Amino acid sequence: MTGYPEGVFRRRSASADTDSKTTESASPEASEATQPKGYTPKKGVPTPKRKESESSPRKLVKAPETRKEAYQIHRARLERQRGVSKVSSGGLKGVPADEARYYRPADLGPARRYARDLVDSRRTLSEFFLPLSIVIILLIMVPSPLFQVGVAYVAWPLMMVSLVIEGILTSRRVKREAAEHYPEDDMLRGIGWYAVMRQIQFRRLRLPKPKLKVGEAPVPH
Repeated sequence: MTGYPEGVFRRRSASADTDSKTTESASPEASEATQPKGYTPKKGVPTPKRKESESSPRKLVKAPETRKEAYQIHRARLERQRGVSKVSSGGLKGVPADEARYYRPADLGPARRYARDLVDSRRTLSEFFLPLSIVIILLIMVPSPLFQVGVAYVAWPLMMVSLVIEGILTSRRVKREAAEHYPEDDMLRGIGWYAVMRQIQFRRLRLPKPKLKVGEAPVPH
């Protein structure tokens, strides 16, 4: 006899057997959880949890360190968006290559081209909005109270009312004629506002550049 109770050895051996069984049963789960997505476990092995099977390190996007890099990333994103829009709209048919950079996604499509032609084919008060606004601001600075009241309460409101009326008439006409000529065009939505915003721009500053001269009738393409 060694002097040690017999139950001590039995207890230790039983606990060692239990630990080895637990390790063997847990090791297949750990190995299965590291398998790629879509892996089918073997029979008799529990299916790993979804979080464990789909867990994978994500790639971190490096932030631009300089203003030049940020501009290049922004320019590349715009080019990709413009390329997708060109493909979805069938390309820029009839547009010279040197003018393609002036076209935004909102400018694509035959309906939008017709709206531009309709606006560019006539003179309106709206296209002189910016010059007239500068003139009115300068006139208000004239040191004459009566003259200032006339400019602020007569000339300015009259110009704004004229712009609103021209905008409403242009929007209605563009919507009606564009829907008549291009009923299936995807760019009909918002075409009235598109024409109004082009109308208040000075003719030489409009992009894309006008294709028609003043007085020419717009022709559906």
